[in-house]
This record gives sequence, structure tokens and C-alpha cells, in this order.
Amino acid sequence: MIRKILVTLLLITSTTLLAQRTSSSPYSFFGIGEEFSPRTVEQNSMGGIGVAFNHYKYLNFTNPAANAFLRQTTYSIGVLNNNLTVKTTDTKQTSNGTSLNYIALGFPIGQKAGFSFGLQPISSVGYSLSDNNFEANGDLQAITLYDGNGGVNRVYGSFGMMLTKQFALGIEADFSFGNVENSITNQRADVSLATKYKETNTIRGGSVSFGAQYIKPLKNNLHLDAGATLKLGNNLNVEGNDYLYSVSIGASGGESPRDTIATNVISGKYVLPLKSTLGVGIGKYNKWYVGLEYESQDAFETEGTLNITNNAYRYENSNRFSLGGFYLPKINSISSYWDRVTYRAGLRFEKVGLSIDGSGNSTNFTSINDFGMSFGLGLPLKQLSTVNLGLEYGKRGTISNNLIQENYFNFRLSLSLSDTWFRKRKID
Repeated sequence: MIRKILVTLLLITSTTLLAQRTSSSPYSFFGIGEEFSPRTVEQNSMGGIGVAFNHYKYLNFTNPAANAFLRQTTYSIGVLNNNLTVKTTDTKQTSNGTSLNYIALGFPIGQKAGFSFGLQPISSVGYSLSDNNFEANGDLQAITLYDGNGGVNRVYGSFGMMLTKQFALGIEADFSFGNVENSITNQRADVSLATKYKETNTIRGGSVSFGAQYIKPLKNNLHLDAGATLKLGNNLNVEGNDYLYSVSIGASGGESPRDTIATNVISGKYVLPLKSTLGVGIGKYNKWYVGLEYESQDAFETEGTLNITNNAYRYENSNRFSLGGFYLPKINSISSYWDRVTYRAGLRFEKVGLSIDGSGNSTNFTSINDFGMSFGLGLPLKQLSTVNLGLEYGKRGTISNNLIQENYFNFRLSLSLSDTWFRKRKID
């Protein structure tokens, strides 16, 4: 029955994942858009930790070595609802959107290995902004509209193997693909036609990651965990076109393209440097766990004819600190359902790797930081399956230096269906 449900959901949602607009953040204007670190709802509910953590039935998108500890075949589907409030010094605007977060399947291979694969978004572009310019007497002089949509997804395969009972290694390969469109439309007062600049880009690229995990058993059923991953540097190739043309805008907002003024070919790439993640954790099996994680990456680089306005923004080194864990009162409780519920919480501080000059003079750049606190519940179902709920409140950016601050509330939901495959039946 579980397998039939999975196949149906995959058919319904796989096309939706590739077509949806998942971001309304103005910061998605930059680069390939607002980036998402691949993490499950369970991991996000613990502040994003995962490089040192493993579980016999939960998937782990952070460290491929964790696949070695899978003992149940697990299908997982995650959904994200994002409520975003964008603030400047004098304005505020709120938006809300729901999107599919991931589809993944993992299963054990024998007693010492495991494999998982899936489909996930890694970035999203979705913004619509306007800028009104007025003359000295207060009359409207011009309106400039900024609009973008699209994003990048990835398919991945991840394998982990135990070399000893305490040490595992893993490898992951993925392929990223997507389309991004950005446009700027300028309409001046008393001019019948507007001028529009539009970019359409196709993005492709692959990457490889390596991971390791070590588990040290302690007294009283405690265990000390350590983990590390290295994502090798890779390129995201960008091919596309840009257009400059005149356009007629109707009363209802509809556009009718007119004369093309100029067109050019876009050919370049984003050069993504090595990314490293380190983490440690301590816990008691099926009872509690606390982990600390650090991730770092050097600044992105660009090559070719990408439209990069370095006097307005620049890429810089990024890093992330995460602290989180879970508590499970009594896994086999008969008297209380809530004693079988897993309670999760965590904190995250991230320097996203983007610096913006809001002054317009190319001398006052401000780093964009992201802080979030998260909570979650793992609600057990029959036959080892779980519904996972996650809540996250956070703040990104700042209103100083003429920039934008985002306050967001994320609600995450995942269904993890566990079953036993590839096991020989014993006949007495």
C-alpha cells in the first residue's frame, strides 16, 4: 500500500516541483536566486544540523556517509510554506507561498551500506519590485519595474558504506538544472512606449561530495558522533540571451512587445569553490541528541558574459553555525502517545555570502546575515512511519544602508514512510 501511495505522489508532484515559483525574496535577484541548503524537515527543525547525525529510518541530505546506517527503506516528501514580511525604512509588505521542498527515497544495501536518491530545489527566483521617481514639484517622472522568476533544481544519488562498526564513508553526485528570467521595465511619464530589458538563462552543472562519520560508544548507552563533508568546487554553466526592446503597456498591465533595440548572447559560468562542513554531537539512543555544526565556503566567482554589477553588490565568503537536537520521552510508551513524539529545536546563524552597497557610491557594502530559530515535532504513525512538522522564525538582511530586512516564518511538513525491502523471508 505504501509503495502505491509513493508512486502516485511522485507522478503528481514531480512536475510541480520543476515549475513552481518558490521565492518572493528581493534577495533572489542576485546570482542564481535565493539558495536552499539541502536539508530534511527533521534537520531544519534542529537548526540545520546533520553532518554528524544518522538514524536507522530518517534520510540525511547533509552527509552521504549517513546512508550506511539506514535499516529501513524510507520515502520522504517535504513541503514548505513561507510567510515573508519585507521591510524598508518606510514601507512593509507581506507575501505567502507554498512549495514542494523535496522528494527522496533511501534504502539499505545489506547490513553495511545504503543508498538514496531524489529531487530537490537548490535556488529560487521570485521577486516583483517597483521604484517610482518624482520631479521636484511632486509629479511622477518615471516608474521602474523589476521582475524575476525561475530557479535551479538538482537530482542526486548518494551512497554510504560502513568500513567498521564505528566509521563510515560516503559519496554523492548530483546534476543541477534550471531556468532563470530577470527583467527591468522603465516607463516614463508622457512617453507612449516603455523600455524593457530582459535576460533569459539556462543553468546546468554537476558536483561531487564526500562525507565521513565516526561514532564512539560511551557508557550508559551514550554515543559521541563526529562528521565531515567536502563538496568539491564545481561550475554552473549559464547560457542564454538578453534583449532590449520597446513595449506598450495596457491599462490592465498587459504588455505588447514592439521594436527590438538590441540583443546579445549570454555565455558564462558561476564558479563555486570548495564547501566544507564539520560537526559533533552527543546523545542517547532513541532518547536525546545535541549537535553543533559549522559550514564554510569561499566567495562565488563569475566568468564570461554574465550580467554582474560589481558596483552594486559582490560575493564574499559564507559560513554557518548551527546548534540543535531532539528529545524523545519514551519511544515504546503504551500509555501516552505524546511520550512517543520526538521534540526538536535549534538555532542557526548564517553569513550568506552576499554584500550589497545601498548607498550607491560603491564604498559602503553591507554583508547580508540570516538568523533563525526552529522547533519541530515528529508524530509517529503505524509501521515506523512519521509525520514531521517544523516551525522556523528568522530574520535576513537589515534596513540600514538603504537595504531590505526580511522577517520570515517557515512552516515545514514532511511524510516519511518506512518499510522493509530486500530482506529474505524466513520460513520455519
